[in-house]
Amino acid sequence: MINYPKATIAIIGGSGLYEMEGLTGAEPVNVDTPYGNPSDAIMVGELDGVSVAFLPRHGKGHRFNPTQIPIRANIYALKSIGVERIISVSAVGSLKEELTPLDLVIPDQLIDRTRLRENTFFDKEVVVHVGLAEPFCSETSQIIHQSAEQLNINVHQGGTMVVMEGPAFSTKAESFMYRSWGADIIGMTALPEAKLAREAEICYATMAWITDYDCWHETTESVTVEMVIANLLKNVETSKALLRNVIPSLPEERKCLCQSALKDAIITPREQISDERKKELAPITSKYLS
Repeated sequence: MINYPKATIAIIGGSGLYEMEGLTGAEPVNVDTPYGNPSDAIMVGELDGVSVAFLPRHGKGHRFNPTQIPIRANIYALKSIGVERIISVSAVGSLKEELTPLDLVIPDQLIDRTRLRENTFFDKEVVVHVGLAEPFCSETSQIIHQSAEQLNINVHQGGTMVVMEGPAFSTKAESFMYRSWGADIIGMTALPEAKLAREAEICYATMAWITDYDCWHETTESVTVEMVIANLLKNVETSKALLRNVIPSLPEERKCLCQSALKDAIITPREQISDERKKELAPITSKYLS
């Protein structure tokens, strides 16, 4: 077994956030996974005295579109180096008038509109049904909200995010449909990240930065890449400042249910699972299938 540098907190950077300044003593860590290579090398170092891992979701230079992101490899690799909490940073569109561009939303619910992505680690030999009624870690989300308020960021706690397949943006008909469902924001990357993090018993929370009004708004321009990037870059420094405020505030001991998501979720009898498959899944299931 390889002894990788360890970190219990990870940041997954979205569009525009490809590196984390202030990460001292950082070294690249390349983790071999059964699901191929992660999006990029994981940078492991210290942020204000706390051991932190940073992984750019789309790879440096933005090489992966949302459907092509090797999400299983990313989550497996982070679990392999000891990560217990993930803070995701992403760009989203607003589906409500009061959620304006440059605002921060900390969502608490998801609607899955993806269809082409591998969304479980348990696709052979082992059947697992994790609970996902509350797809985001409430403990981690609350700390992000408190930190955002301390920094006077215009933050909204709670909200439903639609996760679409992409890479094209929504049609107007789709955008109006999502609004009719009562959804608040729309993005392309929170799933299956949230599902896989839950299967890996990792706390998962999202800092969702609004860049546009999708295409439903009658008095503003429909979303474009230029609009997304321009607004996202305005929030990059704010994101970094918020992360540096959040990370020291996260307690070492987790009290949420994320840490035991697999406890009663493995349906397949242990004796029917091959030793090879147990070894392959060891970073995720070792305390249950050893």
